Amino acid sequence: MKSLTFIIPSRNNLKYLKQAYSSIRKNQSVEHEICIADDASTDGTWEWLQEIEKTDSKLQIHRNNGPERLGHTILYDTLISMARTEVVMIFHADMYLCPNADKEIGKYIEKGKVVSLTRIEPPLHPDGPEKILRDFGIEPEEFNEKGLLRFLDEGLDYSKKPTNGIFAPWAIYKEDFDRVGGHDPLYAPQSKEDSDIFNRFKLQGYEFIQTWQGCVYHMTCRGSRFKDGAMRNPAGQVFMKGRESSEWLAQNLRSTRNFIRKWGHMVKHDSLLHPIIPPKYNVGFVVENCDNNMLKELEPWCSDIYGDWVGHKGFGVNKYIEEEQPNTKYELGSKIHSNHIEPINDVIVRFDCQLLNANNFQVLVNLSEILHDSGEVGEMELEIFKLEIKSLNTYEKELIYSKHKDGYLF
Repeated sequence: MKSLTFIIPSRNNLKYLKQAYSSIRKNQSVEHEICIADDASTDGTWEWLQEIEKTDSKLQIHRNNGPERLGHTILYDTLISMARTEVVMIFHADMYLCPNADKEIGKYIEKGKVVSLTRIEPPLHPDGPEKILRDFGIEPEEFNEKGLLRFLDEGLDYSKKPTNGIFAPWAIYKEDFDRVGGHDPLYAPQSKEDSDIFNRFKLQGYEFIQTWQGCVYHMTCRGSRFKDGAMRNPAGQVFMKGRESSEWLAQNLRSTRNFIRKWGHMVKHDSLLHPIIPPKYNVGFVVENCDNNMLKELEPWCSDIYGDWVGHKGFGVNKYIEEEQPNTKYELGSKIHSNHIEPINDVIVRFDCQLLNANNFQVLVNLSEILHDSGEVGEMELEIFKLEIKSLNTYEKELIYSKHKDGYLF
């Protein structure tokens, strides 16, 4: 197989990063390039990278001097731009590359295809049909490498056919990655950037392949999401020491709201993590009795929102825009309008916010599927909502290529 480039951002994960680097160099079939970014770490990562760079001609390193982290959404693309091979692989700092995994990439990778390796993980997260749950350690110090290699020899199903999921680690031709404009910094520093680019890969027509004979061992969720890591109880069971960090939860909420603004729906995929992409429609909400709290709930779900923003409500709208605008690169002031303006959207949804509840809100959440299934223009009523469907033009393919503007994508 030809050499590829492993793309690895890392922040304060030195002991895992050392193991990841070592596993690539130990188990590679040919000498691959490795590009590593240190995201303002304070644990000696940069000093270690500078040292090993002296003796590894196929290692490229990059540093964010901080003090704020950039996150892997940005650093993936920085490293990919540095890569000197045709094929690049997104790889996590807490992964161990198993023997022959790179050969499996070489077996399937072609232009127009994205190839994922299968993750073997300890049971720290819910099981899923796209991965293999086996506990070979949660820390490098206790990593049971011999046990893992024995499992690969004796327990792996070498007759299993490839499936069509996509998740890290995944490999792609650099040319194909650039064709869709790379990751969208809308999601920086992290969360939902992978789901976004997977949608765009699918819309571009790329084929997804998960090989079950090429694997990584993934110690899972080190870094900003679970800062306290994992532990083992006296019975040997593993679990996370603490809850997801407040930093990660806040960023995940921001990214989720931006994903909805962009795509018009939540992240969707099948059980094997193959993306499901409902149509993107141009939808305007015309609302009555909408206070600031309700505006916050509704705004991401539409292209435009029209209401009686006068008096106290007018001040509320301005306050909402002031507080929310730092969380998104979409211009909120251009999508929130007075109800004196005639809506020009393809689909107009009218309703009274005082009648809105958790149950009927699901109509708005699933509106893309509802419109697609109806397949007709005209007027219709659904629970508290009056719909005027002027056109069923869809716009999701306009999202394939992310265009840069002042360092961000729109």
